[in-house]
Amino acid sequence: MVAGLTLSTTRLPEIAAPTPRPDWALFLDIDGTLIDLAATPDAVEVPATLAPTLAEARSRLGGALAIVSGRTLAEIDRLMAPLHLPCVGEHGAVIRRPDGAIERAGADRKVPPSWKQSLHAEARNWPGVLVEEKTYGVAVHFRQAPGREREIRDLTRALVAEDAAEFEVLPASMAFEIRHRALTKAVAVDAFMAEPPFAGRVPVFVGDDVTDEDGFRAARAMGGLGLNVKQSFSGRPSEVRRWLRCFTELPTP
Repeated sequence: MVAGLTLSTTRLPEIAAPTPRPDWALFLDIDGTLIDLAATPDAVEVPATLAPTLAEARSRLGGALAIVSGRTLAEIDRLMAPLHLPCVGEHGAVIRRPDGAIERAGADRKVPPSWKQSLHAEARNWPGVLVEEKTYGVAVHFRQAPGREREIRDLTRALVAEDAAEFEVLPASMAFEIRHRALTKAVAVDAFMAEPPFAGRVPVFVGDDVTDEDGFRAARAMGGLGLNVKQSFSGRPSEVRRWLRCFTELPTP
């Protein structure tokens, strides 16, 4: 879930979601993929059946299931509780390996504090605009103040222009996010596919956002699949969850 330019309204061609296979390594976005978007990031609702479904799917895939999100590690664990899955948070800034080891990007990948301060200062004059601070990045949500889109876009672009070689503005659903250019969801695919239980499997990345496209490309480059929720699941996280339940039909490893 992130921020940047105005999202395209072009209708994507429909591509049927494939039947799950036992040799896959599954990478899943959260917001807009596993759960529905809400007015604010804290207002999302997690279906009670999601964690058991993910646990069963992970079991059928021999453990090769990971969460890949723009959210922080703490938020991922809160939403996926009681599970503590292999995951990548903040678009690649934080990695939790299958053995539980946690790796973090260097401090040079963090958005400058002065930029965050500028965003907060402006947001105080924009009722309904929410600045979501993360350890490495920052997102500005305008779902409750859609008329501020242009101003927020211009401000985030102006800040990034101070160091455009290192940082970028990304588009999301009713938000703009600033992140370091090296932090992308491709990090998840590259990192996990090099080690058990993911190694030797076919990567399948499921997401709904422009930030997921890096993950799509990385999975496809390895002979796998990138499934856009808008194309393969009618834009509905409920359809993704229903598809995930099909993994229970796979043979037990």
